[in-house]
Amino acid sequence: MANKKIDSRSVAHWAKRCYLAGRAMMDDTLRPYGIGATQWYILHQLARVGPTMQRDLVESLQIERSTVSIIVANLVRKGLVEQRSDAIDQRQKMLHLTAAGATLWNKLPDLTFIRDIAFNGFSNADIETTVRVLKTATEQLQQRSKGNKS
Repeated sequence: MANKKIDSRSVAHWAKRCYLAGRAMMDDTLRPYGIGATQWYILHQLARVGPTMQRDLVESLQIERSTVSIIVANLVRKGLVEQRSDAIDQRQKMLHLTAAGATLWNKLPDLTFIRDIAFNGFSNADIETTVRVLKTATEQLQQRSKGNKS
């Protein structure tokens, strides 16, 4: 079997390492509040945007439908989120932040400190370039994987 050493000069390697380090810091920060990063993202959506269809979280969080269902069920069990059947399609669930969920949300620390730590010392131009490059690369890969070979 060939030795497939990870290329530490690879953009993908460092993008993933940065994501995982930020995610670990996020989980460490949220642990005392009894929630994880994905639960935080759902609470964030409900607190900032308002009621959201559960199916819409699959695309926005880029996770499987069954995973969203498990995480939402956990938030419902904790009393932080309420699921209501959609008025038009009873099979679909609209998620609402409960009073307990709003109370918890207001107690959670501002997580922008993670970004501040990660990008300390970089110019806005450096950050904008990094975002542009990663965004474009992601879009090109997604377009290609959807069958558009152009």
